[in-house]
Amino acid sequence: MSHRLLSLASAHHDGQPFCLTAICSAQPMILRAALRFAKKHQQICLIEATCNQVNQEGGYTGMQPSDFVTLVRGIAAEEHLGQSRLILGGDHLGPNPWRHLDSSVAMANAEQLVRAYALAGFEKIHLDTSMSCCGDPARLDEGTIAKRAARLAAVVESVCVTHELPPPVYVVGTEVPPPGGAAHVLNEVVPTRPEAAIETIRMHREQFELLGLSGAFDRVIALVVQPGVEFGDTNVYPYNSAKAQRLAMVLRQNAGIIFEAHSTDYQSAFALKQLAIDGFNIQKVGPWLSYAYREALFALDAIAGVLSDSYVAGTLPEAMEAAMVSNPEYWQDHYTGSMRSQKLMRQFSYSDRIRYYWSSDTASRAVERLLETLGDEPLPEMVVSQFLPQYWRMAMTQPVSAKTILFNAVESVLAQYPMAPPEGYTE
Repeated sequence: MSHRLLSLASAHHDGQPFCLTAICSAQPMILRAALRFAKKHQQICLIEATCNQVNQEGGYTGMQPSDFVTLVRGIAAEEHLGQSRLILGGDHLGPNPWRHLDSSVAMANAEQLVRAYALAGFEKIHLDTSMSCCGDPARLDEGTIAKRAARLAAVVESVCVTHELPPPVYVVGTEVPPPGGAAHVLNEVVPTRPEAAIETIRMHREQFELLGLSGAFDRVIALVVQPGVEFGDTNVYPYNSAKAQRLAMVLRQNAGIIFEAHSTDYQSAFALKQLAIDGFNIQKVGPWLSYAYREALFALDAIAGVLSDSYVAGTLPEAMEAAMVSNPEYWQDHYTGSMRSQKLMRQFSYSDRIRYYWSSDTASRAVERLLETLGDEPLPEMVVSQFLPQYWRMAMTQPVSAKTILFNAVESVLAQYPMAPPEGYTE
């Protein structure tokens, strides 16, 4: 089914670019909202799992690649979204979860990772070997990164041949923005130099060919570069098309490739459309979705405190704070400053590292109690107006329940992304 992604580059080079939004989340309600959105708007739904979320050791979600596939396909079936409209991708697949280990061990683990993704049926593989492992130089050279990426591609190709699976398409690139956003205030984000992008393509082609993988390189559909967009904990750096025009020219020399833009979270609808025009035809979004989900849940917590005598407003935020403090693994290396500042970041940062905790028992119980308290009954429009004013008009014209608001919060983010499926891209 990977031919569906091959059309991205040809459409761009034919002057009719369209964009696929890559949903980078493993939260079931966010996934359901994305699949429901795709069904409603007759879109292709591209859902991606990252190496930290989902891997052969379970990742922070506790899911292996086959578990994630079962989860997503199950929700898609419940939402009556045909499998022809669903694409599953693997994001940042490489040694990142094991970069604290010697590079030989980390890469052996990375081989097991991509093997598990290939066997599970993922049809889009982002090979990310850009990070240094224990014993590596602080910054890897282009040749080493390309060589390691080709090594992982060889594993995937072998699995597909042995098990008679359709081969996937690949995404490569060495100037990969940090997963989940930057860890500092952003004053400027410089786009990738065109010369660097050209060299990345050349080096990967060379390393693939050295391993007899010319056919696999023909399925490299996209290059990850820095278009000049990013977000930190407290601010967002907007896209400036004029600054990226020299980079966009690279695609004219590489007709089979488009760009994949990471960290597009919190950009304006205008900026996202301009990114697509400039050749960034795969746009990844993750923290923005879970940020919107968290915003809605915290507001619903306040509403429950008003509507129920048995529910105390602030119960959910306090439960999430307790979960994060008791297990600081996913935020302590990212949030610094005073105790007050750290608490502020845990709850409200754009990087939204609270998303790592929604699957915890503490969070699950707290969310379940909140939704049980509010039930499926319509919320009073004047209370919605107080805590969620953006839904006031909706509440005046139709019943608005807690779950309606949660789904709509996620859908309102997805609606900012370009939606233009080409002719023939439907079921």
